[in-house]
Amino acid sequence: MDHTEGFQHPSFWWHLAAAVFFLLPWFSCRRGEPSARFIRVAELLAFSLGVLATSVMALYIPFEGRPDFIGLLALSNVILARAIFVPSSGRWTLTLGLIVGAVLLSFVYFGSLGLDVQKWSVIYPALINLSVERTAANITIEVGVWWVLALALSVGASVVIYGLRRRVRDAEQLGQYRLEEKLGEGGMGVVYRASHAFLRRPTAVKLLPPDKAGVDNLRRFEQEVQLTASLAHPHTITIFDYGHTAEGLFYYAMEYIDGLTLTDLVARSGAQHQGRVAHLMRQAASALVEAHGVGLVHRDIKPGNMMVHLLHPHGGGGDFIKVLDFGLVKEVRQEGGVELTNEANLAGTPQYMSPESITAPDVVDARADLYALGAVAYYLLTGTHVFTGKSIVEVCSHHLHSTPEPLSSRLGEPIAPDLEHLVLRCLAKDPSERPQSALELEQRLGACADVPAWSSEDARDWWAAHGELSRKTPPPAGEGMLTVEVQLTSRAGRDRA
Repeated sequence: MDHTEGFQHPSFWWHLAAAVFFLLPWFSCRRGEPSARFIRVAELLAFSLGVLATSVMALYIPFEGRPDFIGLLALSNVILARAIFVPSSGRWTLTLGLIVGAVLLSFVYFGSLGLDVQKWSVIYPALINLSVERTAANITIEVGVWWVLALALSVGASVVIYGLRRRVRDAEQLGQYRLEEKLGEGGMGVVYRASHAFLRRPTAVKLLPPDKAGVDNLRRFEQEVQLTASLAHPHTITIFDYGHTAEGLFYYAMEYIDGLTLTDLVARSGAQHQGRVAHLMRQAASALVEAHGVGLVHRDIKPGNMMVHLLHPHGGGGDFIKVLDFGLVKEVRQEGGVELTNEANLAGTPQYMSPESITAPDVVDARADLYALGAVAYYLLTGTHVFTGKSIVEVCSHHLHSTPEPLSSRLGEPIAPDLEHLVLRCLAKDPSERPQSALELEQRLGACADVPAWSSEDARDWWAAHGELSRKTPPPAGEGMLTVEVQLTSRAGRDRA
């Protein structure tokens, strides 16, 4: 038959009708959120009509073309493709397969009854002496065996794929929280943006994967939750919830900050306005006043653990900072002893570690946090770290022995003398030469003279110009930043950069 006859042949139109029927569930479920019952009924109806059209199509194919096997091949591909691309349980795939198989085999059997046995014997010589009924039965059994194999593969695919999808869904559903987007990852876990199932409140969820849930890490993780939850300062991150799944995945939920880390801040616009830095550091110091007041030392103050956002963006608010990640906190007993919640390990981030954190990590006090806060202020004011190096050891050596370069020299521009002097005092090697408390640092930051003002309007203008950019802003080229988190017992670490 020529090309025109092909389009005019009934088998072509029945083939086209079958394809339309099989695609019907997809078209009917594209819009809105149909119920599970509607989807099941649509799929069952579509498959019934599709297999019916396929079987009728096979009736128009000459016997030499093996219409029974053509129908078998078409429907096997359909049921297998559905199992792969449409998530459903193995039981439902089996149900559909049995329905399709019943229709297919019925057409094969009754269609074979109307054929000349002599013609079939050309293909099956063994059938020449059999009756029409026996011939139809043998042909149906052969097709049935192949259909059972195709159905078994389809059910197996559904079980595996549906099971994997459920595991992923369960992994993304933690209690009342559903994970949405990965925000970051560190040595102590992964942070995701999430939403509460009922409140629809944006939340950040920190996970401790099972492969990291050793005794020490779990203790640190629980400690981070408990100690952070004990703090109520507005500039400290708020903890909402804590729990674990049946698979051993520990997590806690905290408020979601729609803002930037101080690292992102510098990456977007370089060295920051002096008034802005003084404003942000005062807020951070006030958060440490509460933490230090109850005997907690953060030990990992750094730009990546401090987030800034625009408070009440539609109501006239300005920059508002939050101190995060109390995973390396240690508790200083009020009676004079020291209890390390993470043994006597060297812990922190090298660019922001005080000299005593390197040489005597078991006796650090609140003034180590003030050193780190001074290093953060230096980074914000100049756009560079106080000290850099090619290795952790080199950076640590600078903290122990090198004198920080004056900020004005590093920046190439004058900085308010009181602010520059205060930042360099925070970076003193001897803790006794630094401000002796976070409260003192907060008060001295407020008393710095000649620091240009940074108003709420200035903050809103900055966020209007820079706040909509991607959160994954790359650091300035050539900055040579070494961002490392270490937890060491023998002066060894690993780069995270």
